[in-house]
Amino acid sequence: MSKTSEFPFLKGITDKLNRPVRDLRISVTDRCNFRCTYCMPAEIFGEKYEFLPRPHILSFEEIERLAKIFAEAGVSKLRITGGEPLVRANLPELIASLSAIDGIDDIAMTTNGYLLAKYAQELKDAGLNRLTISLDSIDEDIFKKMSGRPQGPKNTLEGIKVASELGFDPIKINVVVQRGVNDHTLVDTARYFKGTGAIVRFIEFMDVGTKNGWELSQVVTSKDVVEMIGAEFPLEPVDANYDGEVASRYRYLDGEGEIGVISSVSEPFCGSCSRARLSTDGKLVTCLFATGGTDLKSALRSGASDTEIAEIIAKVWTGRDDRYSDLRSKDTKFKAGSSGDGDKVEMYYIGG
Repeated sequence: MSKTSEFPFLKGITDKLNRPVRDLRISVTDRCNFRCTYCMPAEIFGEKYEFLPRPHILSFEEIERLAKIFAEAGVSKLRITGGEPLVRANLPELIASLSAIDGIDDIAMTTNGYLLAKYAQELKDAGLNRLTISLDSIDEDIFKKMSGRPQGPKNTLEGIKVASELGFDPIKINVVVQRGVNDHTLVDTARYFKGTGAIVRFIEFMDVGTKNGWELSQVVTSKDVVEMIGAEFPLEPVDANYDGEVASRYRYLDGEGEIGVISSVSEPFCGSCSRARLSTDGKLVTCLFATGGTDLKSALRSGASDTEIAEIIAKVWTGRDDRYSDLRSKDTKFKAGSSGDGDKVEMYYIGG
C-alpha cells in the first residue's frame, strides 16, 4: 500500500486562508561563515555565541523522512537554506536523497556563495536544480560592511561564475537593500549582471527576527528601486512565472535580461504564501515572521509513525492563518517587534 493511501487526509490540505502547501524550506544548519548585519550581527553572534549542538540538529535521514511526508501533502519544491548551508558537511548526500523523492521536482539552495566554487559540481551531480546567491553589493567596502567579514566579494563572484559554467540557470542574485548602506550601489550591481543571464532580485529590508535593529526608515521601497534602475536601464514589467511568485519581474527593454523586486514591506504578498519552513532543530514554522514552531523532531525520535507525523503536519497547516506582513502594512503605528507575541524567530534559524 502506498503512503498516499496510508494518509489521504494529508493530500491537498489548505490553511484557513485556503492556501496550499507547495514549498518547503529546510534549514540544515544555524551556523554561518558570514555575520551579515541584517541577519547575524557580529556584536551578538560572536565567538562565544552558542549554536545548536549536533545532537539537536536534524540528521539527513530525518530531513528526508519529513520531506517525503510533505511531498504527500503537495510540496513539490524544496529549498535548502541555513545559516549557510554549505558549512554543513556532506550536503550533496542530502541533495541526492531528496532529489529521489516522488513528487519533488525542484530543489533549490540559497547560499552566500563563499564556498560555492568548491562544491558546485558535486551539488549539480547530486540533483540540485537552482541556486540563489546572496550578494548585497559588488563594492568591496560595502560588501565587507554588510557581510561582517574582512573578505570582499571575490569568492562569491567566483562561485557564481563556476555555477553558471556548470549550467545552473537561471542563477538568482539576492540583494537586501538598506537605505544609507548599499542603496547607492544598486545600479552598479545591476550593471555587473546585466546580460549574463543572472537575475538580480532587490529585497526590501525586512523585520525578520528581533536582533537586526530593523527600522522602517531603513527601507528602500521596491518602487524606488525600479525607478532607480530604470533611470539607467529602461525597464518594463513582466508577468509572474507562477502563482505565488514573491518577486515582481521587470525586463530590460534592450533584451539584456531582467531584474526582480521583493516588496515584503511596502506591498506584502501573504495572501498567496504557500511556504512551510523546517528549522534546523526540526520545528515546523508556518511564517517567516513567526514567534515559534511545532516540534517535529521529538515525534521523529520518540518512534512516531509516518501517519502520526502526517497528522501533526495536517493539524498545523489547516490551522494556519499567518499574514504578518499584511497586518503590519495596515498598522500605521507599527514598530519592530510589535506583534505582541514575543520575539520573532531569527532568519538564520529558518532561512529566508
